[in-house]
Amino acid sequence: MLVRLTMICAGATAATRKGSFPADEPLEPRSLTSARAMRGTLRRADRVWTAPALRARQTAEALGLEASVEPLLADQDYGRWSGRSFEEVQAQQPDEIVAWLSNPNTAPHGGESLADVAGRASKLMDGLIAEAGHTIAVTHASVIRTAILHVLGAPLAASAKIDIEPLSITDIRSDGCRWVLRACGVTVPKPANPRQA
Repeated sequence: MLVRLTMICAGATAATRKGSFPADEPLEPRSLTSARAMRGTLRRADRVWTAPALRARQTAEALGLEASVEPLLADQDYGRWSGRSFEEVQAQQPDEIVAWLSNPNTAPHGGESLADVAGRASKLMDGLIAEAGHTIAVTHASVIRTAILHVLGAPLAASAKIDIEPLSITDIRSDGCRWVLRACGVTVPKPANPRQA
């Protein structure tokens, strides 16, 4: 039995481009254009899911996907830090930032810890491993990183060493018994800039 999971990272927003902890904001226009350019590049899927956040739902729509919302794909809840820049939080709460960066079980912002996100990703993958066919999941970098760590059996501390670019594709496969990472961080070529021609 072949199980395929294609995880697509939601496009960027104006806030995330500025290094802010994400809130529920819309995609930036450039991300919408890039996602639309990816239409037709994805293989047919048996199931298409999206995270609940506006930016994930807009990404799925721009890709031309009819997706149902899957709560387990939600981005990490950053609590009081949502919408604030990393620099601002670091200046005002340096000890909390250090604790958050060094311990995946902490959530000094009142939201979720990385371990909480990993638990959701593992639950999703444990349920999906028995589902033959191809699933496309439009989600967020935190969920994709923890899914990769789940596949590799790597510690959560390794999450900081995985860079997931907006609109990148991660391909994970299973024979129904175990997951394997097939590709990570694949990006579709961006549309040509007419001003450079």
